[in-house]
Amino acid sequence: MMQSFFTRYYEALLDTDRDQAIGLLSRALDEGAAPEEVVFDVVTPAIERMSRDLTKDLATTLSQHFIAAQISEEAIEMLLPLFSATPEIMGSIVIGTSAGDFHGLGKKIVRGCLRTKMFTVTDLGVNVPAERFVDQAIALDASVIAISAMMVHTALGAEGALKVRQILHERGLESRIKIIVGGAPFRFDENLYRSVSADAWAENGIEATRVVAELVKEVVPL
Repeated sequence: MMQSFFTRYYEALLDTDRDQAIGLLSRALDEGAAPEEVVFDVVTPAIERMSRDLTKDLATTLSQHFIAAQISEEAIEMLLPLFSATPEIMGSIVIGTSAGDFHGLGKKIVRGCLRTKMFTVTDLGVNVPAERFVDQAIALDASVIAISAMMVHTALGAEGALKVRQILHERGLESRIKIIVGGAPFRFDENLYRSVSADAWAENGIEATRVVAELVKEVVPL
């Protein structure tokens, strides 16, 4: 039964049909599927497949993926309260676009993918100063700061990941909070993340969920 729902849900994502997608998930529940099954057998695999299609054979577009991520987030918000037991949260993440950068599409896709993997994600928006990244990570007990940059000068900018690293170092938080970066400049130069003193980088939303999960394991709690 779940395979049939997965296929139809994925087709609804491709069509960017929010009503059809959410309606299918509700129908699965009405027909006896557990909310956990719907999340882990339908919602999460669908966004994973879309990410693979986007990066490998270009079967989907970035705009399709953006809307799919929004639909997936809505689905998760609908289904989590219905779980038979409180789901284990993988970790808390703050995400935002670097200071001087107003591109938010890629960040929103990553946010949606992380939420389907049971991460708590706080989106700080665009044009985020380094100090705010750190202050919010501390306030929310976040283990990872995720910084998006779509232009080289914002990736390397004075208020970007380099400044976040400096602040973490000054406050003695480098073992407590990790930094992941992403965006076009990092795809063009896979070693650029080292130049900005990030702990890791990710090419897309699904890769980000894997990398963030590894970073969370490296965190030394207070």
